[in-house]
Amino acid sequence: MMYTVIIPAAGQGKRMGSDKNKVLLELNQRPIIFHTVSRFEQDASCNAIYLAARQEELTELTTILQGFTKVKGLVVGGSERQYSIHNVLKTIPPCEVVMVHDAARPFVSHETLTQLYDGALARKAAIAAVQVKDTIKVVNDLIIDHTLDRTTLWQVQTPQAFAYDLLMEAYSQAERDGFLGTDDASLVERLGHPVSVVVSDYDNIKLTTPEDLYFAEAIMKKRGIECSE
Repeated sequence: MMYTVIIPAAGQGKRMGSDKNKVLLELNQRPIIFHTVSRFEQDASCNAIYLAARQEELTELTTILQGFTKVKGLVVGGSERQYSIHNVLKTIPPCEVVMVHDAARPFVSHETLTQLYDGALARKAAIAAVQVKDTIKVVNDLIIDHTLDRTTLWQVQTPQAFAYDLLMEAYSQAERDGFLGTDDASLVERLGHPVSVVVSDYDNIKLTTPEDLYFAEAIMKKRGIECSE
């Protein structure tokens, strides 16, 4: 048994302050998307990798991903992340487990991938997350309304892993209802199906702003990867 992963890479990444898709920016002389895809190419339980991409970037991504044997297809994405994932989901062959992973999150560990895969097999829905470190307050008009109990708060990451049939049902229902969720789990939650949490790690960051690139280099050095200027 093996899983298929969908990587939505059709965003613009405006908060990165770049004039091109952030996943095409280089990290240690390789595009960010190269590093992300590598995590799944190297995972023995991953059977196939599919990406959602912008029409005008298909050729460039195809060139970047040459040599990755598990990359089985690039599908034109939609105007929203959810639409991009659904486009791919309707294209891939049926399988047992589907993972969805952010294109700009290149540091997911193989331990987390294994735990997510096992969680999806056992419970049909599992997501990566870490407990929040900071105190979180609800604020209205710059006045604190109340303080949340941070022991119950988790910062959600990707991958998120699901039984194929469950994720298809969740996306189809969201399309029928015109519902736009914040992540894949939110679509599954609407069906009333429980979603379990796999404890991930704080290195599994999403590269969103220019400052995140400095954190990425620090993570690579911590892992013993020599960074090139």
